[in-house]
Amino acid sequence: MFAMIKKNLLKEIIPLTQADCFTLFTRIKAGFDFPLHHHEEFELNLIINARGARRVVGDHIDEISDMELVLVGSNLEHGWFTHQCKSKEIREVTIQFHKDLFDERFLRRNQLSFIRSMLEKSSRGILFSQETAKRVATRIQQMEQKHGFDSILELMSILHDLSVSRNMCTLSDASFTTGNGEGNHYNGRRIAIVMEHVNKNFEKEITLKEAAALINMTEVSFSRFFKQRTGNTFIDSLTEIRIGNATRLLIDTSKSVAEIAYECGFNNISNFNRIFKKRKGCVPKTFRKTYQAYGTRMFV
Repeated sequence: MFAMIKKNLLKEIIPLTQADCFTLFTRIKAGFDFPLHHHEEFELNLIINARGARRVVGDHIDEISDMELVLVGSNLEHGWFTHQCKSKEIREVTIQFHKDLFDERFLRRNQLSFIRSMLEKSSRGILFSQETAKRVATRIQQMEQKHGFDSILELMSILHDLSVSRNMCTLSDASFTTGNGEGNHYNGRRIAIVMEHVNKNFEKEITLKEAAALINMTEVSFSRFFKQRTGNTFIDSLTEIRIGNATRLLIDTSKSVAEIAYECGFNNISNFNRIFKKRKGCVPKTFRKTYQAYGTRMFV
């Protein structure tokens, strides 16, 4: 069942009551027919034998392989679409659980730190490695055979194993899912100062020298410090924020590509198109058309 929300993005009302910890669906089908949607609950989705199908999570669009496992955070728009998939026997196992299944104080315990970190990252969507997906696929498929306390123990065990797995990949850009970086948690006060400035001024020119001066560091020291704390260069982080805001405007407004480029801090269209294609796999105009085809958003 669905309810309509702002800009006509569908909100799924899933059959999970407050009395239950999670719900599980197993389907064998010949294609995907759900529109782009979101819901408050977390979703763990295992898809087998659907090579060539297309996945949309936040502002990330990609074709999938023969097996994939994705964790989608609360209220993150997502959907899978037939696209070029030729399989007539797609297997999909979906586990949806309440966003408050794990109490915040419970998650702060040392033994839950990896799960806490994974759930935070899922606000952007997480794609697990093929190796990880293959390792837990049988357990996920056998979840429907477990009941009561055993079922919730197995879910927690699976989530823990996923949280400590290697090579998980976040999908959507941070600024797309949080809105100008709101809600982001940065590693340290000095990084937070810099990123707050970037999120408020990304449409303007921001130099490395300017960012370093905010926390009284030289450019060389700042570059090293920023990379150590965030895993990205400062320029890469600035670009991610600009692209995330650009994708949101492409989806939510009827502004031209040129308007959006300049509004998000890109000084020429060619540069914007090149960077956008490098990060998203297609030019902005194609991205907008693809999203329109799969979603139900109406431009304002």
